[in-house]
Amino acid sequence: MQRSSSAFSYSLETEQLARFAKALGHPARIIILKHLSNQSCCYTGDLLEVLPLAQSTVSQHLKELKDAGLIEGEVLPPKIRYCIHTKNWNIASKLFKKLFEEDFNEIKCC
Repeated sequence: MQRSSSAFSYSLETEQLARFAKALGHPARIIILKHLSNQSCCYTGDLLEVLPLAQSTVSQHLKELKDAGLIEGEVLPPKIRYCIHTKNWNIASKLFKKLFEEDFNEIKCC
């Protein structure tokens, strides 16, 4: 399936990979994902103990990861519990693996 972006079309797979890559493009988000991978879930306050960032900044990073589908959040007033979105994480893993298995050795550059 091709999705249109101006005059050029990207596959759904390519768009998904780009969305995941963008979400992984900040060190704080990598730390958040590593922290979540070591436990079943955590709250924003737990992450404030791990990251030397303001609560609003951590919340913005969580939003980016959630918007990309890599994590999910459950509202338990007054807190939000976050965990890895395993289905999407598996999709991301397969897409990155496929990309990194591309054979660029045959390409002659400069």
